[in-house]
Amino acid sequence: MTILLSKLRRSTAAIALAAATVGFAGNALAKDMTITVWAGGSNDADSYRIEAIEMAADILKREYAIMGEELNITVEGKRDFGGWADFKQAYTLAAEAGTAPDIVVTSHLDIAPWSQAGLIVPIEDYVDLDAWPLNNIYANLMEITSYNGQVFGIPQDAESRPFFFWKDTMRAIGYTDEEIDALPAKIATGEYTLDNVLADARKAVEMEIVEQGYGFYPRVSNGPDYAQFYQSFGGELMDKETGKLVLDKTAMTEFYQFFVDAVEAGVTRKNHLGTDWDQWYSEVATGKAATWHGGTWHYARYTGKEGLEDFFGKVQFSLIPAGNENGRANTITHPLAYLLTAQDDEETIEIAAQLVSIASEPRINTLHAVKSAHLAIAKEQSNIGLYANDRWLTEATDVLLSEANAQPNHLKYGQFAELMFKGLETAWTGVNTPEQAVAEVEAEMRATLGDDLIVR
Repeated sequence: MTILLSKLRRSTAAIALAAATVGFAGNALAKDMTITVWAGGSNDADSYRIEAIEMAADILKREYAIMGEELNITVEGKRDFGGWADFKQAYTLAAEAGTAPDIVVTSHLDIAPWSQAGLIVPIEDYVDLDAWPLNNIYANLMEITSYNGQVFGIPQDAESRPFFFWKDTMRAIGYTDEEIDALPAKIATGEYTLDNVLADARKAVEMEIVEQGYGFYPRVSNGPDYAQFYQSFGGELMDKETGKLVLDKTAMTEFYQFFVDAVEAGVTRKNHLGTDWDQWYSEVATGKAATWHGGTWHYARYTGKEGLEDFFGKVQFSLIPAGNENGRANTITHPLAYLLTAQDDEETIEIAAQLVSIASEPRINTLHAVKSAHLAIAKEQSNIGLYANDRWLTEATDVLLSEANAQPNHLKYGQFAELMFKGLETAWTGVNTPEQAVAEVEAEMRATLGDDLIVR
């Protein structure tokens, strides 16, 4: 869908601010407010998802003071949820009970179901998208936080999900430093594919440079990453013309077959899925695996908790390679977004929207990007020293972000993704052949998704 950012949107909050400016000389009235923020999928490295709103509250308080108004905002944040499922359940239950937070930080994939359920409101009704700083946010990220022609959220961060190579292992199987440096470009053009990944992983195992099962070490649970491999073989997640989800049986079969081949070649473990995440992080950050895939934000974990020194001397990264001539090298960005909860108190929504807008200013968002190893949401961040001087962020932005696409904001995409992974798991573990797995996926998708599905 196309977002008409040129359309002037003046929020009622902006009008209220203008009125306050006119009444500058009048008697100031103190206003005390509490704004609650819940952030899903967040840990210590992601603290600025809440702290940015706290900073914005201080700035807004000072702006009101200059206009002769006293506005005291207390920000109450919560991010200690058990996991994404627990977080989403807690939010939906709170929203249904009328006790939801004013601002929620969550996946853009929640926009479709939560907007349809009336749990959130379009942020475009409360902010001016043509004004600073929102007019500086990357247009493709604003597209991702939109649904049915309306902008529901503001991107809180961006990321990408690259492919990684352990350089010492690549050298040991015969690559020169120049060839390792050239890998990202060769992957981008389709010269180095997933077939090459399997061949190199097999060499690393056969030469006993890495243990069996560690030639290619994928993520250990379901996630957007696996949709990338579907795209690598030509799979399309959503038909642009109809807005329907797409099951490309050939691409899905070839995607499953790749992981089956990896297991049969001894480069990936048959029982790999379900491996403890702490174990996985430790193993890939210490060179136990030859190749793997993960998120740009993993850099903070590798170089922090896992103690990986000289990341750029030890690790190469790229787009996910193409699977064949029908596919393409690709990466998925899965930005979290600031969303506004639907409620009767319009003034609270307006203030929450102003805080989100201020928190999206490049300098503030850069604090989150650098601390958590996420990518920028706005063009101007590349001119801010803290971001520009961070080698990982600048290189990841250059190599990955321009090529990134996103999973579709579709009411039933969550079901599509779960069924796609379920089929992969049955093929990976040998319960089904890839063809049998796809047949089961097709049957379940037709029953579950109905007219929202195109089968090719």
